[in-house]
Amino acid sequence: MPELPEVEAARRAIEEHCLGKKITRCSAAEDPKVIDGVSPSDFESSLVGKTILAALRKGKNLWLRLDSPPFPTFQFGMTGAIYIKGVAVTKYKRSAVSSTDEWPSKYSKVFIELDDGLELSFTDKRRFAKVRLLEDPESVPPISELGPDALNELMQVNEFVDSLSKKKIAIKALLLDQSYISGIGNWIADEVLYQARIHPLQIASSLSRESCESLHRCMEEVIQLAVEVDADSSHFPIEWLFHFRWGKKFGKVNGKKIDFITAGGRTSAYVPELQKLKGNQSEKVRQSKSRKVMSDKNSHDQEESESSDREEEESKEAPKSKKSENATGGTKKRQKKLNDADDNGDKPQKPTKGRTKKQANMAKNSSNKRTKSGQASPPQKRKARK
Repeated sequence: MPELPEVEAARRAIEEHCLGKKITRCSAAEDPKVIDGVSPSDFESSLVGKTILAALRKGKNLWLRLDSPPFPTFQFGMTGAIYIKGVAVTKYKRSAVSSTDEWPSKYSKVFIELDDGLELSFTDKRRFAKVRLLEDPESVPPISELGPDALNELMQVNEFVDSLSKKKIAIKALLLDQSYISGIGNWIADEVLYQARIHPLQIASSLSRESCESLHRCMEEVIQLAVEVDADSSHFPIEWLFHFRWGKKFGKVNGKKIDFITAGGRTSAYVPELQKLKGNQSEKVRQSKSRKVMSDKNSHDQEESESSDREEEESKEAPKSKKSENATGGTKKRQKKLNDADDNGDKPQKPTKGRTKKQANMAKNSSNKRTKSGQASPPQKRKARK
């Protein structure tokens, strides 16, 4: 999102081109997600006829002081940006309105025309910005809740060192906390930590005095230089991490590999070779990794053991299964043979071991019936012929 240098560049552009001029026309978008707490018509009528006396900023928030309240305030969100027609105003890297687009842009949320014909527009492509109309912007949230501005109100180094010693939080998360220091966002935090050689997850209170002083110096240098060039990244020093942190595809800065982790709830670029966790944190991370490796190994060994046990059980059951299969197959064959005999009108075969007791008794009863009826059994007939 736009950070202190980008918002400061917009403030300076308004200060240079718009002060002392009267607003003759204003148009606010029908977008309650961005135009917050006021109707577009009320917003427009509150600005028309007013003169712009000053452009003010704290952290990532900008507001215009008019010759009478209420005053329009702009919280830039992720892609908010100020454009002045015919004036080059630095755009945030991911803000998204091209100079060749229609004017005012279709993403314009507030459009203002001044009495000399100059036009400016506040745009927001992704609609996370907030535009408000406030009687006293500094006395109410979000501006009243901000910490010291990182450019104009940065703590003195001794105060900064003392403050960090009391913070039991990862340093990257602390730098992103706008109630602690306002104006620092993701890319500035990554840059100053890289230049100070501090790991983003290092607990603030564990930093040495030397590291705290280095961090303080890097914050001053990075922010002041970025502001001096109106946040134009083409003028940032080539050795800055900024040029290599976008998109994860570049991989290295000054020959050192860049890695990405989540710190302070944001994707964070850092250089592991230069930004190492120190003290107890380093030992805790090492032990944590060791436990994870052992856990993975034990899990793997258990899986192999269970697999081996299953294979052994299957090998024991396999012969029994085959024998059962053969027995079942043999019984079916014998039964089929008996059924075929019955279908063809053939005499039943002699009882065999495979024949049931019931089948044997049925055959015996049939023979007795034939004897009683005077019919000789086959052996008797053969004896009479002799």
